[in-house]
Amino acid sequence: MAKDKTLYTCNECGGTSPRWLGKCPHCSAWNSLIETVGESTAPAKNRFAALARTAEVATLADIEASDVDRTPTGQDELDRVLGGGIVEGGVVLIGGDPGIGKSTLLLQAVDALQRAGEKTLYVTGEESGAQVALRARRLGLDGSQVQVLAEIQLEKILATLDAQQPAIAVIDSIQTVYSEQLTSAPGSVAQVRECAAHLTRAAKASGTAIVLVGHVTKEGALAGPRVLEHMVDTVLYFEGDTHSSFRLIRAMKNRFGAVNEIGVFAMTEKGLKGVSNPSAIFLSQHAEPVPGSCVMVTLEGTRPLLVEIQALVDSGGPTPRRLSVGLERDRLAMLLAVLHRHAGVACLDQDVFVNAVGGVRISEPAADLAVMLSITSSLRGRALPKGFLAFGEVGLAGEVRPAPRGQERLKEAAKLGFSVAVVPKANAPKKTMEGLTIHAVERVEEALQILRTLD
Repeated sequence: MAKDKTLYTCNECGGTSPRWLGKCPHCSAWNSLIETVGESTAPAKNRFAALARTAEVATLADIEASDVDRTPTGQDELDRVLGGGIVEGGVVLIGGDPGIGKSTLLLQAVDALQRAGEKTLYVTGEESGAQVALRARRLGLDGSQVQVLAEIQLEKILATLDAQQPAIAVIDSIQTVYSEQLTSAPGSVAQVRECAAHLTRAAKASGTAIVLVGHVTKEGALAGPRVLEHMVDTVLYFEGDTHSSFRLIRAMKNRFGAVNEIGVFAMTEKGLKGVSNPSAIFLSQHAEPVPGSCVMVTLEGTRPLLVEIQALVDSGGPTPRRLSVGLERDRLAMLLAVLHRHAGVACLDQDVFVNAVGGVRISEPAADLAVMLSITSSLRGRALPKGFLAFGEVGLAGEVRPAPRGQERLKEAAKLGFSVAVVPKANAPKKTMEGLTIHAVERVEEALQILRTLD
């Protein structure tokens, strides 16, 4: 079989060159040429075969569509993020910082799948088989029958997948795999893209579900080309501080389920365990209410989470600092301006620090009202009432806008024993909730006035 020749393709214009050049000869773009594989001159099997068999053109109404079958992984929190479990022929890409627990979680998952009767394969490119076996013993997976292959050559991995026909295969990690059809080193853009494309085609053709482990950059994004995320069906990110025992796994893309869904795990001596009540992680345990603390209800996918927002307002110098952890910094500056203009609360000469407890990142604007109330509480040195929470988006005109799925947020708060809530008027329920007093507001001034009456 003739070996394919190597070409260099421009990312900007798509032009090719037989050798690498600093500047593209077609569009003059600098450093845009990356290594690719050209067509072989000898007759060979098409490397770029379609993901599915060629079919006749048909209308959507005539195509028979059925629900996809899912195989639970044995990890409830992982199943939640995946949308119910592993899908036959699906490709999952999971990334995270080194040491965060990716390999630990996947080894636990494939062991549970194997014990449930599914044929599994764990391909390791970063460790030897003995190291994987040692980790399995540390996790208490004695007598595990998971098949392990220590290999980084793509062609040998594909041959093993074809011979073994596992239901689920884990590739740990995609950055260590290389193809002999390319001359670049493992981990390069060309190798990662080419190997991921071959593994994706193999998954679709055979029905084997493949999980790819990916490295991340210093910024926390998946290393390699962005096209890698477009190839796969599901993209998961492992988050958390290595100094904390809690981990979050978040779905950024899922063709078979909801995105932005999160699963919460706790790292124990026996591996990662799912956390059934994650709100307890994001709520600090205060014996008595303290100034600068306000609880809000945020939505992560379909799950409402109670998160404590803490603020510290202290006298600053001529250039006061504005610092937020877990929240958008630019939005904090905007909220301080709204608080000054429409509620008369000035922090012009004050340092303002805002933090979301537990390391969670809140991107939705429903945290606005809780941030403003926590800042006001810290500035005045008066704690909010016990069992108090607030949520709602605040506009530049001082209006309090509704948050999506407000009823679910309030039900979660009532279930966890909260007694007082300040919410947008549009989110106020028509029926009273037992044990929960709800104050509906339309403007920021109204929310601060309610605080004064509750003191």
